[in-house]
Amino acid sequence: MASGAFRWGILGTAGIASAFARGVALGGSGRIEAVASRDLPRAEVWAEAHGVPRAFGSYQELLAARAVDAIYLPLPNSLHADWTVAALEAGYPVLCEKPLCPTLGEARRVLAAARRTGLHVAEGFMYRHHPLHARLIELVRGGAVGRLTHVAARFTFRLDDGAATPASAVLGGGALLDVGCYAVHLARAVVGAEPSWAVALARGELVDEVLAGVLEFPGGALAMVEAGIATAERHGAEICGEEASLIVESPWFPGLERGRLLRRRFGAPDEEILTPGGDCYALEAEEFAAVCRGARPARWGLADALANLAACEALARAAREGRAIAVDQDPGRERSGS
Repeated sequence: MASGAFRWGILGTAGIASAFARGVALGGSGRIEAVASRDLPRAEVWAEAHGVPRAFGSYQELLAARAVDAIYLPLPNSLHADWTVAALEAGYPVLCEKPLCPTLGEARRVLAAARRTGLHVAEGFMYRHHPLHARLIELVRGGAVGRLTHVAARFTFRLDDGAATPASAVLGGGALLDVGCYAVHLARAVVGAEPSWAVALARGELVDEVLAGVLEFPGGALAMVEAGIATAERHGAEICGEEASLIVESPWFPGLERGRLLRRRFGAPDEEILTPGGDCYALEAEEFAAVCRGARPARWGLADALANLAACEALARAAREGRAIAVDQDPGRERSGS
Protein backbone atom coordinates (compact mmCIF):
# COMPACT_ATOMS: atom_id res chain seq x y z
CA MET A 1 0.00 0.00 0.00
CA ALA A 2 1.34 3.42 -0.95
CA SER A 3 2.80 5.73 1.70
CA GLY A 4 1.36 9.18 2.36
CA ALA A 5 -2.14 10.06 3.45
CA PHE A 6 -4.46 7.06 3.65
CA ARG A 7 -7.18 7.58 1.03
CA TRP A 8 -10.75 6.68 1.95
CA GLY A 9 -13.69 6.08 -0.36
CA ILE A 10 -17.19 6.26 1.12
CA LEU A 11 -20.13 4.30 -0.25
CA GLY A 12 -23.18 6.33 0.69
CA THR A 13 -23.98 9.72 2.16
CA ALA A 14 -25.80 8.78 5.38
CA GLY A 15 -25.52 11.10 8.34
CA ILE A 16 -22.91 8.91 10.02
CA ALA A 17 -20.69 9.35 6.95
CA SER A 18 -20.38 13.02 7.86
CA ALA A 19 -19.32 12.13 11.41
CA PHE A 20 -16.73 9.75 10.00
CA ALA A 21 -15.45 12.38 7.55
CA ARG A 22 -15.02 14.89 10.38
CA GLY A 23 -13.11 12.28 12.35
CA VAL A 24 -10.77 11.51 9.47
CA ALA A 25 -10.06 15.24 9.11
CA LEU A 26 -9.36 15.56 12.85
CA GLY A 27 -7.01 12.58 12.81
CA GLY A 28 -4.87 14.09 10.11
CA SER A 29 -3.33 10.83 8.85
CA GLY A 30 -5.88 10.20 6.12
CA ARG A 31 -8.31 11.96 3.83
CA ILE A 32 -11.63 11.29 2.15
CA GLU A 33 -10.71 11.00 -1.52
CA ALA A 34 -14.06 9.97 -3.02
CA VAL A 35 -17.72 9.47 -2.22
CA ALA A 36 -20.41 7.56 -4.12
CA SER A 37 -24.18 7.70 -4.13
CA ARG A 38 -26.80 6.13 -6.36
CA ASP A 39 -27.69 9.76 -7.17
CA LEU A 40 -24.75 11.71 -8.65
CA PRO A 41 -26.03 15.18 -7.69
CA ARG A 42 -26.36 14.01 -4.09
CA ALA A 43 -22.79 12.71 -4.13
CA GLU A 44 -21.57 15.98 -5.63
CA VAL A 45 -23.34 18.07 -3.00
CA TRP A 46 -21.93 15.90 -0.21
CA ALA A 47 -18.44 16.04 -1.72
CA GLU A 48 -18.51 19.83 -1.95
CA ALA A 49 -19.76 20.18 1.63
CA HIS A 50 -16.94 17.98 2.94
CA GLY A 51 -14.11 19.07 0.67
CA VAL A 52 -13.93 15.71 -1.12
CA PRO A 53 -12.34 15.88 -4.59
CA ARG A 54 -14.22 13.08 -6.37
CA ALA A 55 -17.90 12.10 -6.54
CA PHE A 56 -19.44 9.11 -8.28
CA GLY A 57 -23.01 8.30 -9.30
CA SER A 58 -22.79 4.62 -8.37
CA TYR A 59 -20.94 2.52 -5.84
CA GLN A 60 -19.45 0.31 -8.54
CA GLU A 61 -17.97 3.32 -10.33
CA LEU A 62 -16.03 4.28 -7.22
CA LEU A 63 -14.76 0.72 -6.77
CA ALA A 64 -13.64 0.61 -10.41
CA ALA A 65 -11.84 3.97 -10.29
CA ARG A 66 -8.84 2.67 -8.28
CA ALA A 67 -8.64 6.04 -6.54
CA VAL A 68 -8.65 4.99 -2.86
CA ASP A 69 -6.91 2.69 -0.40
CA ALA A 70 -9.94 1.48 1.56
CA ILE A 71 -13.72 1.69 1.74
CA TYR A 72 -15.87 3.03 4.55
CA LEU A 73 -19.37 1.59 4.25
CA PRO A 74 -22.25 3.37 6.04
CA LEU A 75 -25.05 1.97 3.86
CA PRO A 76 -28.32 0.53 5.27
CA ASN A 77 -27.78 -2.76 7.09
CA SER A 78 -29.42 -4.81 4.34
CA LEU A 79 -26.70 -3.70 1.88
CA HIS A 80 -23.69 -4.38 4.11
CA ALA A 81 -22.93 -7.92 2.94
CA ASP A 82 -23.27 -7.29 -0.80
CA TRP A 83 -21.16 -4.16 -0.91
CA THR A 84 -18.55 -5.33 1.58
CA VAL A 85 -18.03 -8.44 -0.54
CA ALA A 86 -17.99 -6.33 -3.73
CA ALA A 87 -15.37 -4.01 -2.25
CA LEU A 88 -13.22 -6.92 -1.08
CA GLU A 89 -13.40 -8.55 -4.49
CA ALA A 90 -12.38 -5.22 -6.05
CA GLY A 91 -9.28 -5.26 -3.85
CA TYR A 92 -10.20 -2.92 -0.99
CA PRO A 93 -10.14 -3.43 2.78
CA VAL A 94 -13.46 -2.40 4.33
CA LEU A 95 -14.55 -0.60 7.46
CA CYS A 96 -18.25 -1.51 7.61
CA GLU A 97 -20.59 0.26 9.99
CA LYS A 98 -22.16 -1.83 12.71
CA PRO A 99 -23.82 -4.22 12.59
CA LEU A 100 -21.56 -6.02 10.15
CA CYS A 101 -24.68 -7.65 8.68
CA PRO A 102 -28.30 -8.16 9.74
CA THR A 103 -27.91 -11.97 9.86
CA LEU A 104 -25.22 -14.52 10.57
CA GLY A 105 -25.73 -16.08 7.15
CA GLU A 106 -24.77 -12.81 5.46
CA ALA A 107 -21.88 -12.28 7.87
CA ARG A 108 -20.46 -15.66 6.90
CA ARG A 109 -20.41 -14.51 3.27
CA VAL A 110 -18.29 -11.54 4.35
CA LEU A 111 -16.01 -13.81 6.38
CA ALA A 112 -15.51 -16.12 3.39
CA ALA A 113 -14.70 -13.17 1.11
CA ALA A 114 -12.22 -11.75 3.61
CA ARG A 115 -10.47 -15.11 3.88
CA ARG A 116 -10.47 -15.50 0.10
CA THR A 117 -8.98 -12.06 -0.56
CA GLY A 118 -6.79 -11.76 2.53
CA LEU A 119 -8.02 -8.21 3.09
CA HIS A 120 -8.86 -6.56 6.39
CA VAL A 121 -12.51 -6.06 7.37
CA ALA A 122 -13.55 -4.28 10.56
CA GLU A 123 -16.92 -3.59 12.12
CA GLY A 124 -17.50 0.08 12.89
CA PHE A 125 -17.99 0.15 16.65
CA MET A 126 -16.27 3.50 17.03
CA TYR A 127 -16.79 3.76 20.82
CA ARG A 128 -14.32 0.96 21.58
CA HIS A 129 -11.41 3.03 20.24
CA HIS A 130 -11.79 5.70 22.92
CA PRO A 131 -9.26 5.49 25.80
CA LEU A 132 -12.17 5.09 28.22
CA HIS A 133 -12.96 1.66 26.83
CA ALA A 134 -9.48 0.24 27.42
CA ARG A 135 -9.39 1.77 30.91
CA LEU A 136 -12.76 0.23 31.79
CA ILE A 137 -11.61 -3.25 30.76
CA GLU A 138 -8.32 -2.75 32.63
CA LEU A 139 -10.16 -1.81 35.82
CA VAL A 140 -12.50 -4.81 35.65
CA ARG A 141 -9.63 -7.22 34.95
CA GLY A 142 -7.67 -5.65 37.79
CA GLY A 143 -10.38 -6.38 40.33
CA ALA A 144 -11.86 -2.89 40.73
CA VAL A 145 -15.35 -4.35 41.29
CA GLY A 146 -14.33 -7.67 42.77
CA ARG A 147 -15.89 -10.78 41.25
CA LEU A 148 -18.01 -9.61 38.34
CA THR A 149 -21.71 -10.37 38.79
CA HIS A 150 -23.54 -8.40 36.12
CA VAL A 151 -23.40 -5.68 33.48
CA ALA A 152 -26.26 -3.31 32.64
CA ALA A 153 -25.99 -1.33 29.40
CA ARG A 154 -28.53 0.85 27.62
CA PHE A 155 -28.76 2.83 24.41
CA THR A 156 -32.13 4.30 23.51
CA PHE A 157 -33.45 7.26 21.52
CA ARG A 158 -36.63 8.44 19.86
CA LEU A 159 -36.61 8.06 16.08
CA ASP A 160 -38.65 10.77 14.38
CA ASP A 161 -38.18 9.61 10.77
CA GLY A 162 -40.40 6.62 10.02
CA ALA A 163 -38.61 6.09 6.70
CA ALA A 164 -35.16 5.81 8.27
CA THR A 165 -33.22 2.54 8.26
CA PRO A 166 -33.85 1.74 11.97
CA ALA A 167 -37.62 1.75 11.33
CA SER A 168 -37.48 -0.55 8.30
CA ALA A 169 -37.58 -4.33 8.46
CA VAL A 170 -36.60 -4.50 4.78
CA LEU A 171 -33.44 -2.46 5.43
CA GLY A 172 -32.45 -4.54 8.45
CA GLY A 173 -33.56 -2.08 11.11
CA GLY A 174 -34.86 -2.40 14.65
CA ALA A 175 -33.65 -1.20 18.02
CA LEU A 176 -31.45 -4.20 18.71
CA LEU A 177 -29.43 -3.99 15.50
CA ASP A 178 -29.33 -0.21 15.48
CA VAL A 179 -28.26 0.55 19.05
CA GLY A 180 -28.70 -2.57 21.17
CA CYS A 181 -25.70 -4.13 19.47
CA TYR A 182 -23.55 -1.56 21.32
CA ALA A 183 -24.83 -2.78 24.68
CA VAL A 184 -24.27 -6.41 23.68
CA HIS A 185 -20.75 -5.62 22.49
CA LEU A 186 -19.80 -3.80 25.68
CA ALA A 187 -21.14 -6.61 27.85
CA ARG A 188 -19.14 -9.23 25.95
CA ALA A 189 -15.99 -7.12 26.16
CA VAL A 190 -16.35 -6.47 29.88
CA VAL A 191 -17.10 -10.08 30.77
CA GLY A 192 -14.37 -11.32 28.45
CA ALA A 193 -16.40 -14.31 27.29
CA GLU A 194 -19.28 -15.24 25.03
CA PRO A 195 -22.80 -15.58 26.44
CA SER A 196 -24.41 -19.00 26.57
CA TRP A 197 -28.11 -18.13 26.81
CA ALA A 198 -30.42 -15.26 25.95
CA VAL A 199 -33.91 -14.22 27.04
CA ALA A 200 -35.71 -11.06 25.90
CA LEU A 201 -38.95 -9.17 25.45
CA ALA A 202 -39.66 -6.66 22.68
CA ARG A 203 -42.46 -4.51 21.34
CA GLY A 204 -43.11 -2.98 17.95
CA GLU A 205 -45.06 -3.91 14.85
CA LEU A 206 -42.67 -3.69 11.88
CA VAL A 207 -39.42 -3.87 13.86
CA ASP A 208 -38.45 -4.13 17.50
CA GLU A 209 -38.91 -0.55 18.74
CA VAL A 210 -37.97 -1.41 22.31
CA LEU A 211 -36.12 -4.50 23.50
CA ALA A 212 -34.99 -5.59 26.95
CA GLY A 213 -32.87 -8.70 27.22
CA VAL A 214 -30.62 -10.72 29.48
CA LEU A 215 -27.53 -12.65 28.47
CA GLU A 216 -26.11 -15.38 30.72
CA PHE A 217 -22.37 -16.01 30.60
CA PRO A 218 -20.38 -19.05 31.69
CA GLY A 219 -19.57 -18.66 35.36
CA GLY A 220 -22.88 -16.99 36.11
CA ALA A 221 -22.37 -13.35 35.14
CA LEU A 222 -25.45 -11.70 33.63
CA ALA A 223 -25.81 -8.80 31.21
CA MET A 224 -28.98 -6.72 31.01
CA VAL A 225 -29.28 -4.85 27.73
CA GLU A 226 -31.81 -2.18 26.78
CA ALA A 227 -32.36 -0.89 23.26
CA GLY A 228 -34.95 1.54 21.98
CA ILE A 229 -35.82 3.68 18.97
CA ALA A 230 -39.15 4.85 20.39
CA THR A 231 -38.25 6.25 23.78
CA ALA A 232 -36.30 9.09 25.36
CA GLU A 233 -32.58 9.14 24.62
CA ARG A 234 -30.63 7.32 27.32
CA HIS A 235 -27.01 6.20 27.40
CA GLY A 236 -25.22 4.39 30.16
CA ALA A 237 -23.51 1.31 31.52
CA GLU A 238 -22.92 -0.12 34.98
CA ILE A 239 -20.48 -2.93 35.68
CA CYS A 240 -21.26 -4.56 39.02
CA GLY A 241 -19.26 -6.89 41.20
CA GLU A 242 -19.25 -8.23 44.72
CA GLU A 243 -17.24 -5.26 46.03
CA ALA A 244 -18.11 -2.23 43.90
CA SER A 245 -19.55 -1.02 40.63
CA LEU A 246 -18.19 1.06 37.76
CA ILE A 247 -20.62 3.56 36.25
CA VAL A 248 -20.15 4.99 32.78
CA GLU A 249 -22.61 7.75 32.04
CA SER A 250 -21.57 8.14 28.39
CA PRO A 251 -20.09 4.88 27.10
CA TRP A 252 -20.92 5.36 23.40
CA PHE A 253 -19.67 8.96 23.03
CA PRO A 254 -17.19 9.27 25.89
CA GLY A 255 -15.89 12.77 25.11
CA LEU A 256 -13.41 14.76 23.07
CA GLU A 257 -11.67 16.34 26.05
CA ARG A 258 -11.76 13.47 28.52
CA GLY A 259 -13.48 10.25 29.47
CA ARG A 260 -15.12 9.81 32.85
CA LEU A 261 -16.35 6.93 34.96
CA LEU A 262 -17.19 6.44 38.61
CA ARG A 263 -16.26 3.66 41.02
CA ARG A 264 -19.07 3.32 43.52
CA ARG A 265 -19.18 1.48 46.84
CA PHE A 266 -22.14 1.62 49.18
CA GLY A 267 -21.54 4.03 52.05
CA ALA A 268 -18.43 5.60 50.51
CA PRO A 269 -17.95 8.64 48.26
CA ASP A 270 -17.82 7.94 44.52
CA GLU A 271 -14.30 7.72 43.12
CA GLU A 272 -13.98 9.65 39.86
CA ILE A 273 -11.68 8.11 37.26
CA LEU A 274 -10.69 10.21 34.24
CA THR A 275 -9.09 9.17 30.97
CA PRO A 276 -7.76 11.07 27.97
CA GLY A 277 -10.38 12.13 25.46
CA GLY A 278 -10.55 11.74 21.71
CA ASP A 279 -12.76 11.63 18.66
CA CYS A 280 -13.88 8.01 18.33
CA TYR A 281 -14.16 8.17 14.53
CA ALA A 282 -10.69 9.67 14.20
CA LEU A 283 -9.20 6.96 16.41
CA GLU A 284 -11.12 4.26 14.54
CA ALA A 285 -9.91 5.50 11.13
CA GLU A 286 -6.31 5.81 12.27
CA GLU A 287 -6.25 2.30 13.71
CA PHE A 288 -7.83 0.82 10.58
CA ALA A 289 -5.25 2.52 8.36
CA ALA A 290 -2.42 1.32 10.60
CA VAL A 291 -3.67 -2.28 10.41
CA CYS A 292 -3.97 -2.09 6.62
CA ARG A 293 -0.40 -0.79 6.39
CA GLY A 294 0.92 -3.53 8.66
CA ALA A 295 1.91 -1.12 11.43
CA ARG A 296 -0.14 -2.93 14.09
CA PRO A 297 -2.27 -6.06 14.44
CA ALA A 298 -6.04 -5.85 14.42
CA ARG A 299 -7.50 -5.80 17.92
CA TRP A 300 -10.96 -6.85 16.75
CA GLY A 301 -11.43 -9.20 13.84
CA LEU A 302 -14.41 -10.72 12.13
CA ALA A 303 -14.66 -13.40 14.81
CA ASP A 304 -15.69 -10.66 17.24
CA ALA A 305 -18.25 -9.29 14.77
CA LEU A 306 -19.84 -12.69 14.22
CA ALA A 307 -19.91 -13.45 17.94
CA ASN A 308 -21.69 -10.17 18.62
CA LEU A 309 -24.22 -10.93 15.91
CA ALA A 310 -24.75 -14.42 17.35
CA ALA A 311 -25.70 -12.89 20.70
CA CYS A 312 -27.99 -10.38 19.00
CA GLU A 313 -29.69 -13.10 16.96
CA ALA A 314 -30.30 -15.13 20.11
CA LEU A 315 -31.88 -12.11 21.83
CA ALA A 316 -34.09 -11.39 18.81
CA ARG A 317 -35.21 -14.99 18.58
CA ALA A 318 -35.85 -15.16 22.33
CA ALA A 319 -38.13 -12.13 22.04
CA ARG A 320 -40.01 -13.66 19.09
CA GLU A 321 -40.44 -17.11 20.61
CA GLY A 322 -40.87 -16.23 24.26
CA ARG A 323 -38.26 -18.66 25.56
CA ALA A 324 -34.58 -18.92 26.40
CA ILE A 325 -32.35 -19.38 23.35
CA ALA A 326 -28.86 -20.87 23.30
CA VAL A 327 -26.28 -18.54 21.74
CA ASP A 328 -24.38 -20.00 18.80
CA GLN A 329 -20.87 -20.73 20.08
CA ASP A 330 -19.38 -21.27 16.63
CA PRO A 331 -20.96 -18.54 14.48
CA GLY A 332 -18.22 -18.60 11.86
CA ARG A 333 -18.84 -22.23 10.90
CA GLU A 334 -20.37 -22.61 7.45
CA ARG A 335 -23.87 -24.08 7.41
CA SER A 336 -25.48 -25.75 4.44
CA GLY A 337 -27.62 -23.22 2.61
CA SER A 338 -26.02 -20.21 4.34
